[in-house]
Amino acid sequence: MHPALNILIKAARRASQIINRASLDLEHLQVATKRQSDFVTEVDKTAEAAIIEVLREAYPEYGILAEESGQTAGSTGTSEYQWIIDPLDGTTNFIHGLPQYAVSIALAHRGQITQSVVYDTVRNEMFTASKGAGAFLNERRIRVSKCVRLEDALIGTGFPYRIYDHIDAYLAIFKELARKSAGLRRPGAASLDLAYVACGRFDGFWEFGLSPWDIAGGALLISEAGGLISDLAGNESYLQTGNLVAGTPKVFAQLLQVIDNHRTAGLAA
Repeated sequence: MHPALNILIKAARRASQIINRASLDLEHLQVATKRQSDFVTEVDKTAEAAIIEVLREAYPEYGILAEESGQTAGSTGTSEYQWIIDPLDGTTNFIHGLPQYAVSIALAHRGQITQSVVYDTVRNEMFTASKGAGAFLNERRIRVSKCVRLEDALIGTGFPYRIYDHIDAYLAIFKELARKSAGLRRPGAASLDLAYVACGRFDGFWEFGLSPWDIAGGALLISEAGGLISDLAGNESYLQTGNLVAGTPKVFAQLLQVIDNHRTAGLAA
């Protein structure tokens, strides 16, 4: 196992201790609203601080991009490496006691994700990936499903915070996929949705308006598990645009075609 991946796992487990303790006392949880339908708790902040402490101790020179604390440079001021952190993906689920949330941490080198962890703290499912070395669930190798037809595919999606900018296009895609697929699901934690594509629980996934920390951990899982992932134009700029499509090779192509039929000028990629 790559040394950096060991550190990612250690950091994810440290955060999970904070999250799991807080889940036992949700009535006293302090919740603030960042914007409509986007919440932050003291658990998000405390878990993120714990993650950063572990990462800084091991690699102080690496930069950080984190959901709650933003972007910071490493001890050297510049680095080709950057940690991308979502301490609690699925905060809305968490504060409602819905057990569908995760810790997501990735390491990027010159903008390319090379190591990643998505940790489902409720089910104790640790999804990990290293570039060129495969994807794993609790140390067992995982692969995307063998699904080849959209009509047989179970598709995941999400209603992002900025969906109202493209609501007509999104609903048109949703309507067509509801008719053409085996089913649609919206669990509410994008990193876990992507992990589920990687291990075959979903056959495909699409969403608009995500942030890099929502995507980074799960994206490497999918590519290392034999799946495909891209922006809406079939390119690799999904971390920049926040718009992505993913799935098994055959389902991915069919998803991309459906989405392309409904793309608008404002939803270029």
